[in-house]
Amino acid sequence: MAEIDDLSFETDDVIAAESSEDSLLASSNSTVDFVTERFKRAEDARLMDEERWLRSYRNYRGIYGPDVQFTSTEKSKVFVKVTKTKTLAAYGQIVDVLFGNNKFPLSVEPSVLPDGVAESVHINVDPNAGPAQSQLSQAFGDKPAKPYLIGPDTKLEPGETRTTLQRRLGGLSDKLAAVSDKIIEGDGTTPTSVTFHPAMVAAKKMEKKIHDQLNESGASKHLRSMAFEMSLLGTGVMKGPFAVDKEYPNWDEEGDYDPLVKTVPSTNHVSVWNFYPDPESTSMDDAEYVVERHKMSRNQLRSLRGRPYFMDDSIQLAIDKGPDYVRKHWEMKMEDDDSHPSDSERWEVLEFWGYIDTSLLEDNGISIPKSMSKLAEVNANIWVVNGEIIRCVINPFKPSRIPYYSVPYEHNPYSFFGVGIAENMDDTQTLMNGFMRMAVDNAVLSGNLLIEIDETNLVPGQDLSVYPGKVFRRQGGAPGQAIFGTKFPNVAAENMQLFDKARVLADESTGFPSFAHGQTGVQGVGRTASGISMLMSAANGSIRSVVKNVDDYLLAPIGRAFFAFNMQFDFDESIKGDLEVMANGTESLMANEVRSQRLMQFLGVVQNPALAPFAKMDYIIREIAKSMDLDPNKVTNSMQDAAIQAEILKGFQQPAPPPPEAPGMAPPPEGAPTEVPAGANPQDQTGAGGGTIGTGVAPVPGEEGFAGNVA
Repeated sequence: MAEIDDLSFETDDVIAAESSEDSLLASSNSTVDFVTERFKRAEDARLMDEERWLRSYRNYRGIYGPDVQFTSTEKSKVFVKVTKTKTLAAYGQIVDVLFGNNKFPLSVEPSVLPDGVAESVHINVDPNAGPAQSQLSQAFGDKPAKPYLIGPDTKLEPGETRTTLQRRLGGLSDKLAAVSDKIIEGDGTTPTSVTFHPAMVAAKKMEKKIHDQLNESGASKHLRSMAFEMSLLGTGVMKGPFAVDKEYPNWDEEGDYDPLVKTVPSTNHVSVWNFYPDPESTSMDDAEYVVERHKMSRNQLRSLRGRPYFMDDSIQLAIDKGPDYVRKHWEMKMEDDDSHPSDSERWEVLEFWGYIDTSLLEDNGISIPKSMSKLAEVNANIWVVNGEIIRCVINPFKPSRIPYYSVPYEHNPYSFFGVGIAENMDDTQTLMNGFMRMAVDNAVLSGNLLIEIDETNLVPGQDLSVYPGKVFRRQGGAPGQAIFGTKFPNVAAENMQLFDKARVLADESTGFPSFAHGQTGVQGVGRTASGISMLMSAANGSIRSVVKNVDDYLLAPIGRAFFAFNMQFDFDESIKGDLEVMANGTESLMANEVRSQRLMQFLGVVQNPALAPFAKMDYIIREIAKSMDLDPNKVTNSMQDAAIQAEILKGFQQPAPPPPEAPGMAPPPEGAPTEVPAGANPQDQTGAGGGTIGTGVAPVPGEEGFAGNVA
C-alpha cells in the first residue's frame, strides 16, 4: 500500500471539489460508478496474471499448489527452492546496477542545441585582445566570428530586453554580471580566453538537486522493493513524485523541540498486487487510466482529513458506514494460516488516475476552466471509499501525466505485465522437484531389505517383526529356506543425473548460470581468473536487457518527472534550461576492472605531446576514479582547480642545497671546473647511489697517476 504521506499535493493551480453537500452527493453516484466500473474491468482482465503470480510466489516460497497431487506411495514431499536462489541472484544484480556507484544512475545533460541558455561563452583576459581583433577585422574587412552576447552595440529584437539576453547566461548570470559587456558567445579559441558553459552548469545543478531529492525521500528503499517484485513476478511499479512534508528534528536554544518542516518531492513503491492498469494497454504510454487499491485502517482514513483537497465530511461519512474491505482470492491463498477474523476492520480505498468526461467532473462541483471547456474529457485524480468521493481534482501535473511507472523484467509486447524469473523456470522447477522426490523415495526403499517369509516352514503364532538378534523357530523337518532377503535396486543416481540436467535447463531458461550465484566445482575454462571473468561477462548479457528495461521504463521517465516537478514548482533560475534527463544504468554493467584498463590504455595514448591537446584530461581522471569505486567529486579537481593546485605545488619544489665542503679542503683554484663528479654529491641521483664517496675522475694515459705510464 502507498504511504499516506504522499497524498498531499499543494499548488495554487489545482482545480478540485471542495465540498460534499447533499446536492453534490446525489450527483456523485455516477462518478463513483465510473471509478468502480473501471476498477472491475481491470480486475477481471488480470485474473490470469494473478494465477501466474501465485505460481511464482509458491515456487519462491517452496510451497506446492493445489494442482500437485501426491500418490499414496510418495512419502517424500521435498521442494528444492532453486527459484529462490535465481530470483535473489537477479534481484542482487539489479540492485548492484542501481546503487553500485553509490549514486543514483541518473544524469542531466544539456541538449545538443540548448534553447534559452547559451551552450558556451568566453571572455578574453588579454587586455590587448580587443584592439588587436578590431585592427585585424578592419585590415581584412571581416566581421567577428562570434557576436557579443551583451555588448555596447547589441541590437535587441522586437520584444527582447537586456534582461532576456542576460538569462542566456543561466546560473552564471550573477557571476558574470560585472563583465557582461565583454562576454562573447561560443568557445574560446585562444590561450588567453576563459570559456564558461552556462547550459552545463544549469544541468549539473539540476542533477544535484534531483539526487538530493531522491536521497531525502528514501527512494533507494522503495527501489529495492520494486526490483524484488520485478524479478519475482515480472513487473515492478513505482509512483511519484508527490510533494510531502518532511520533518527534520531540531531543538531551540532552550531545549524545546522545534522541528523544521520542509516540502520535498517523494516517490514510493506500489505493489503489483494493488496495481490495476487499463486492460487495453500494453505499457504506461498508452494507458488511459490506472487504479490503485489501498487497504486503510480507521486511523489512516482519519489522517486524510485536513490534507489538501480531501473532503472531511465525505471521509467521515465513509467511516460511519463501517468497514467494507473484502480480501481477494490471492490474499487468502498467500496467507500461511487462516487465523484472520472473518469481519475485517479495514476500508478499501480506490485511487483513480486517468481520463474522465468533463460532464462527470462538473456534476461533482468542479468548475472546468475556459482553457479546458471545449475538451470532452480531462485527466483527473479521484479517490473513492465506501461509495463516497473523498478527493476529486484535475490532474495538477504539467504536462499532464499519470504518475505511475511499470517496469517489466522481460518485456511481453502483447501484455501490460512482464515475465519474471520464477515463471521462466516454472517447468524446470517442477522437474527438479519430481526427480528429487523420486530419488529420495528410491533411496528409502533401497536402504532396507524386502523380507519374504515362508510361514509353512515356521512355527505358527510367532511375531514376524525383524530386528537385530531376532530368532525364528522352524517346523521340525520342514525342507527349504523359510526367510529370504531381497535388496531393492537403487536408481537414485540416475534420478540425480536428471535433476542436474533440469538444473542446467533452469540456467538456460533464466539466463543466470549457477556459477554466477556461488556454485562451486566449475570445470574447464572457469577454473582460471580470466576464464571466470569471460564467463561472467557472457552471463551479463541476459541482465543487459533487464537493465535496459529499467532505464527505459523507470529511470528515464521518473527522472523526467522530477525534472518537470522542479521546473513547475521550484522557481530557481539557476536550474532552468533546455536539459535532458539520461538514465545511466547500463553503464555500470561493464566490469570496473575492464573499464579501468581501457581508461589507463587511453591515458597512455594521449601522453604523446601531439595528441595531448585532443584529450579531455579532467573527464578521463574522473572516469578512472569512478572505475575504482571512488567519489570523483572528492578525489579529483576541475581544470581550474588543477591549475591552482599546480601553482601551490611549485612552492614545495625547493632547489637542492650545495654539497658541504670537507674540513681542511682547500677551495678550488680560479678557473677550475665547478662541476662535481657523479656520485660525490649526496643529493645526486645519477651517480653511485647518492653515496658520499664518488667514483671520481679516472686519469687517462699520460696523466699523472696513470698506472701504465713508463717512467
